[in-house]
Amino acid sequence: MRRLPVYLLIDTSGSMQGEAIASVNVGLHTLISLLRRDPQATDTACISIITFDKDVNNIVPLTEIADIQLPEIVTPQSGPTHLGKALELLCQKIDKEVIKTTFNRKGDWMPILFIMTDGKPSDILLYRQMVAEVKKRKFAAIIACAAGPQAKPEYLKELTDHVISLETTDSASFSQYFKWVSDVVGIGGRSIGATDEFLLPPPPPEVHSVI
Repeated sequence: MRRLPVYLLIDTSGSMQGEAIASVNVGLHTLISLLRRDPQATDTACISIITFDKDVNNIVPLTEIADIQLPEIVTPQSGPTHLGKALELLCQKIDKEVIKTTFNRKGDWMPILFIMTDGKPSDILLYRQMVAEVKKRKFAAIIACAAGPQAKPEYLKELTDHVISLETTDSASFSQYFKWVSDVVGIGGRSIGATDEFLLPPPPPEVHSVI
């Protein structure tokens, strides 16, 4: 069966310490639990998680839902937000992992990308270079989340028109966000290939679209 690759880029810079990163850990477990209850998602979706602060790490390689083992995500005490470097690693992973369609075989479905940050890129020159590179790859959807009052959605708008915001980085907001992510992935698994347009489900009240 053709896979639906789903990439999650998560900000783990120092500003995410405390309740925010604890809520992200809980939210990710909720996300995987919900997807495992969805037979279509279980059959098609594969998840990869990349974290970024001063370092960038692929903490979960592209893995089928049933086989995912989530590590605990931690943050440094302080430091920069290297989103550009994270996008660079993402492009490397996409080029290596996503199976392309050839004359002899069907490749994977176009991947879905989720990005979540509570600030702005520290490596802005690399970020803008990698925005151009990401746009060269074909995604079914790129969805960026500006989490909390210090997030700068204008940088995310350079990458995608699908930018959402969370007013706070507490457990309630992240819980609703990750439940919505599971809805997006579930719909993606059912609609990709059946329609030419990927329609996002309406977000919950805690999640606001950025115009």
